[in-house]
Amino acid sequence: MRFDHIVIRYGEITLKKRNRKGFIVQLRKNIKKALSDYPEVRIEAQHERMYVHLQGADYKPIMDILKKIYGISSISPALKVDKEISAIQESALFYINHLTTKIRTFKIDAKRADKTYPYSTYDLNGLVGGYCLQHVDGLTVDVHNPDLKLRVEVRQDAAYITGEKIIGAGGLPIGSSGSAMLMLSGGIDSPVAGYLTMKRGVEIECVHFYSPPFTSERSKQKVIDLANKLAEVNGRMVLHVVPFTEIQKLIQKQIPDNYTMTTTRRLMLRITDAIREKQNALAIVTGESLGQVASQTMESMFTINEVTNTPILRPLIAMDKTDIIEIAEKIDTHEISIRPFEDCCTVFTPANPKTKPKREKVGHYESYVDFEPLIKEALDKTEMLVFTGKEKESETEDLF
Repeated sequence: MRFDHIVIRYGEITLKKRNRKGFIVQLRKNIKKALSDYPEVRIEAQHERMYVHLQGADYKPIMDILKKIYGISSISPALKVDKEISAIQESALFYINHLTTKIRTFKIDAKRADKTYPYSTYDLNGLVGGYCLQHVDGLTVDVHNPDLKLRVEVRQDAAYITGEKIIGAGGLPIGSSGSAMLMLSGGIDSPVAGYLTMKRGVEIECVHFYSPPFTSERSKQKVIDLANKLAEVNGRMVLHVVPFTEIQKLIQKQIPDNYTMTTTRRLMLRITDAIREKQNALAIVTGESLGQVASQTMESMFTINEVTNTPILRPLIAMDKTDIIEIAEKIDTHEISIRPFEDCCTVFTPANPKTKPKREKVGHYESYVDFEPLIKEALDKTEMLVFTGKEKESETEDLF
């Protein structure tokens, strides 16, 4: 005996009304892509549920994949069995013996869609429950608050058994909320911002600014590893690596020291916006948290934002650092982020950056410098890498 299908529950998608179908179509597409290594499985989407028919595939690795996909509230392994009472009893016992967590109490929740079935729901509860009690040591019945409510549904064609709910990733299917560019620095915050944005259904690509020889190959590799880790969420991630050395050298030479950080951020935002436009994305995502560093004060964000009217998504803006670290540990990016390799922002950070910069002042300073040729050169030389979440460090694909 083996589990032959998996029940998928939608969660937040069920709150959608007229546009629910679009979310379900996107979720089905994402599941199909995630299960591409299992061509034998068949996906059946219905209005309230989705079913993955295993057709001989092992349910465990597929469950591990499904519970990471955004848009899925919970999943349950399930059995389709003959309607003979002995087959139902054996299947119920098999189900209890293959739970992922140990239980002490249970309840049989029988349904009888086939009204010609010779046993009533009361009979089914007693016959199946009694059989399980006889064969599982220490198991008792709790009809009010059981550890497991084992659902036995008798339909015209067969009996269906399911019950254990394994919590999914929640959120909305990636791709259902448009696309955006994530400014990925290599620190703790930006990968978490990308993760949370994807959870709301946004498909993201990453932009990283790289300044050799002031930043090392190992700092670039750290960002590659972070992008590859984020690719595990959706099965694909694009990383744009922007050469930023010449622009930073010009900033250091021409802009007053306490405004270099502000100008650096403004130019990063302009370049990211240009890549966004080229990639047909609709927003920019940052890992900014209000008050965390000099560039993340209200005044700094107001001044930096001046260079674009593209929506800036800041999913961490009201979060404490400890909360951000907790999520980074959960999504397995924290250990990568704390590797001791500096990014281009920290290398060029001034001793006393302006925490309350003025738009008119930074605009005045920048008016004396022609950044346009260097911005164009940086965009022309931007390297694009793509990941599937399965590559080792040396297996990244250079598209150029």
